[in-house]
Amino acid sequence: MSDPPEDFDPESREEREVAAEAATDRSDFLSLMAHTYRGELGRTSSWRTRIDRTTNWAVVVTASLLTWTFSNESRPHYVLLIGLVMLSVFLGIETRRYRTFDVWRSRVRLLEENVFANALDPEGVEESNWRRLLSEDLREPTIKMPTVEAVSRRLRRVYAPLFSVLIAAWVVRLTVFTPSGSGVVETAAVGALPGALVLAAVACFYLVVLALTLRRAPRRAKGEMQTAGNGDEWK
Repeated sequence: MSDPPEDFDPESREEREVAAEAATDRSDFLSLMAHTYRGELGRTSSWRTRIDRTTNWAVVVTASLLTWTFSNESRPHYVLLIGLVMLSVFLGIETRRYRTFDVWRSRVRLLEENVFANALDPEGVEESNWRRLLSEDLREPTIKMPTVEAVSRRLRRVYAPLFSVLIAAWVVRLTVFTPSGSGVVETAAVGALPGALVLAAVACFYLVVLALTLRRAPRRAKGEMQTAGNGDEWK
């Protein structure tokens, strides 16, 4: 490796902004975009794997709790309620990961829509200022998806069914395995907490889950896959 010239100054304006030359050279610019796309796609895949890992934890915990609870009539019903708490923790972790994943996903989609799609079929770009948008996001990465939207999406895709299964199993555990001489309300008691309070708390929790799952609000995250409509579209 040759030594740099004696008058080389890495802090000079010309050397500091050497990458700006790619902005006016199409060949260099497209090469730079290809490498950028590859890097952002790698980040997207990495965070997608983290999300899937949390989902796997939630599924395994749910299956384990159901198996253990119904393996013997003497098993306490409140173990399933502990499962609801654990799933809520997993949902919180996955929501944070999903919002971070969306940062890299949005960059990938910006490049796909405005560089690669236009290269394959030059019909114009989706965002006329896509270069400025990408530049600003590279300088100051920002989370674009609101927390409520992220929670709603993860509930619809994974956690609402898991919560429903656990709560349904809990109700079955209370009704089918109710000790003789005791009602459902008495059986639902957990320690010093009366059964009526436990039932009300679970009902309120599930109503909140349903409200977030069925939430219909304008999408803030752009570029995600949607269900295709009918028509002669490429499959």
